[in-house]
Amino acid sequence: MPSVDTGLLPSTRTSAWGVFLAFLKLGLTSFGGPIAHLGYFRVELVQRRRWLEEAAYADLVALCQFLPGPASSQVGIGIGIRQAGLRGGLAAWAGFTLPSALLLIAFGYGISWLGDPGQAGWLHGLKIAAVAVVAQAVWGMAVNLCPDRPRVTLAIAAALVLLAWQSAVAQLAVIAAGGLIGWRLLGRDAPQSVAGDTGVGVSRAVARCAWAVFFGLLAILPVAARLSDNHALALVDSFYRTGSLVFGGGHVVLPLLRAEVVPPGWISDSDFLAGYGAAQAVPGPLFTFAAYLGTVMRPAPSGILGGLLCLVAIFLPPFLLVVAALPYWETLRHRPGARAALNGVNAAVVGILLAALYDPIWVAAIHARGDFALAVAAFALLAFWKTPPVAVVALCATGGELLARL
Repeated sequence: MPSVDTGLLPSTRTSAWGVFLAFLKLGLTSFGGPIAHLGYFRVELVQRRRWLEEAAYADLVALCQFLPGPASSQVGIGIGIRQAGLRGGLAAWAGFTLPSALLLIAFGYGISWLGDPGQAGWLHGLKIAAVAVVAQAVWGMAVNLCPDRPRVTLAIAAALVLLAWQSAVAQLAVIAAGGLIGWRLLGRDAPQSVAGDTGVGVSRAVARCAWAVFFGLLAILPVAARLSDNHALALVDSFYRTGSLVFGGGHVVLPLLRAEVVPPGWISDSDFLAGYGAAQAVPGPLFTFAAYLGTVMRPAPSGILGGLLCLVAIFLPPFLLVVAALPYWETLRHRPGARAALNGVNAAVVGILLAALYDPIWVAAIHARGDFALAVAAFALLAFWKTPPVAVVALCATGGELLARL
């Protein structure tokens, strides 16, 4: 009986605790936003730990680009599920999310000794580190996923479209177009994989339950919130709906959250903006901004309880969507026609990363010759000296602080 390509390398499965520790390290060090997070994931989990192959990682990134929610967190959840089932997915989410969530809850209690985080030199250095990390990810993924002229051309075209038309809709359109072009033109290069049990970590029965829970809560929570005077239920409804409907993740969620919490008077505009500034200074996903909002919100629940409630509510839909989609995606990606489409999708994803390398990452970080020099040094350390990303991040933070003092 032919073997099934699971996208996992031999002897790479680990326990849920091992998944938690790996993602805790990433949650403590992954600065720079969702695109940078994907670069950190690739270095740590694909290159260093070899938990999955480059193509399987790119396919998972492509899936999460289609789903609403924070793409980098969903990629992490998907990897955790592949490694250790549902417990692995929960462990990956907790490890990657809790560091920034706890820091923002602490900030909500008034721990503002960092001053204005938006003006800190070390924070600017972390943005420079993100330039190096994403540049390495783009280079490495391009080598593996764009090995011929048609796919290189497709990646460049995708980058040009996104630089001219920046929106979540444009990103989805580029991915869909890449899939269509791949299906029509790249079929001869598609590997002939065998569909079957891919060992994804969840069954289709569990996936169907996840679909039912996702849509059920999306329909029931607004009705229940209107019929009840319970503020906790209203919070869950607002944050669950935001996590369900936002495409693009990251900064895209901010105007939606503001519309949910500022007009009703749950939080002032000044407190909202203060928390946004603090969210830029912590590692991990920007969706953890919800933990800060729940902490400072009035009326109760607030504090730690409110922060954790809002955090779980906004991340529950993305988690359910990954669980619901992953088994079907794993089967689909082994079919020749779908594999051909994924060749195009993966090339488009490289183009998306290339466009993001320039805007917002490059334009936010490289303002002077010193910034460029630090970014080049960081890239060389990552790409050629194989320096651990943690050390490169620390070096860039130090360098950014020194540049700010010059």
